[in-house]
Amino acid sequence: MSSTSEPPGEGGRTVGEVGERGILGEVFGVLAEHGAAAGSLRDVVVGPGDDTAHLRVRTGAVLATTDTMVRGQDWLDAWSTGQDVGEKIVTQNLADLASMGGRGTGVLVTLLCDRELPLAWCRDLTTGLARACSRAGVPVVGGDLSAAGPGVVAVSVTALGELAEGIPGAVLRSGARPGDVLAVSGPLGRSHAGLEQLRAGARQGRWVDHHLRPWVDLEQGPVAALAGATAMIDVSDGLGRDGGRVARASGVDLLLDEAAVDDLAARLAPELGLEAARRAVLGGGEEHELLATFPVGAVPTGWVVLGGAEQVQGEPTVRLGEQALDPDGGGWDHFGG
Repeated sequence: MSSTSEPPGEGGRTVGEVGERGILGEVFGVLAEHGAAAGSLRDVVVGPGDDTAHLRVRTGAVLATTDTMVRGQDWLDAWSTGQDVGEKIVTQNLADLASMGGRGTGVLVTLLCDRELPLAWCRDLTTGLARACSRAGVPVVGGDLSAAGPGVVAVSVTALGELAEGIPGAVLRSGARPGDVLAVSGPLGRSHAGLEQLRAGARQGRWVDHHLRPWVDLEQGPVAALAGATAMIDVSDGLGRDGGRVARASGVDLLLDEAAVDDLAARLAPELGLEAARRAVLGGGEEHELLATFPVGAVPTGWVVLGGAEQVQGEPTVRLGEQALDPDGGGWDHFGG
C-alpha cells in the first residue's frame, strides 16, 4: 500500500513546533486520562520519566515481542486515523504474547515522524494506544521519539509479558503431534473482509471496524495453555501461512475440515459472496485470533474446531480436503506483498 496524503489536523500545531517536551506533555496527559499510565500499578517500580522503566517480574522470565507499522506500508491516512493505528499495533503485540500463554505487563512505544506531523495526530495515536492498553490492563511504561524525513511516520511497540499463573512453560509452534485437534479461538476473515470493503469505497461497518481496530479475547491464550494446548500461534498473516508455520515447526500436516471452513465463511458471505468469504477465512491476515492444537477432548469451550494434525506426508503443509494450501498465499508479506 502507498499514500502521500498527510494526516488530518494540518491546521494545528506540528510536533516540530512544540518539540519533544510538548509532545511528551500531550502523551502523558492522554495516558493518564485513559488509565494507561504506569505510575499507579503495583508491578511498575519506575515508569516513564527516567532512563528506563523498572518492572517486577513474578515468574523470573519475561516474554518480549515487537511490531512496527509504517505509514503507506501498513496503513493509509485515507482510511486510518491515529487512534486506529494505536489500537491496532497494541492488539498485534498483545496477541503475540497471548499465543505463548502470556499476559502483558507493559509496552514501550517508539514514534519516528516528520517534523510537520500534526500534534493532533500524535494525540490521536496516544488515545488509541491508551484505550487498547487500558482495556487489556497493560500500562505504557516508556518509549522513544525521533525525527524522520519528509512524509515518514512509523510507530513501533515492544510488549513485555509473563506466562499466566499455573502455566509451566510457553506454548510454542513446534508442539503439535499427529492426532491433535486443530481449533481457533474465534472468527476468521473479518479483517480481510473489511479491507475489501475499504477498497470498494466503504468507510464504516463491522468488518471495516475490525480491520482498522482489531480486538480479540486475549485471555484465550492463557485459557488454551491451561487446557493443554500443544502448539499455538496468532493468525496475523492468514490461516494458510500461520498454519503452515505450525505444521513446519511441528513436523505434521494440518488437515482443515471443509464444513468448518464453510461455517466460518458463512457469516461473511452476505457481503462478500461464498467463494470470496472462503478466501478471506483461509488467506486473510491481521485477524489475531489464536490457532492452536490440543489433545483430543481438551479444546476449550467457545473455540471452533477446524480439523486436526496428521502424520506428515512429504513436506509439512496445511490441507483443505485433498488440496494443499499455498504456504505463501494470502496474508501479508512485508517484502513480497
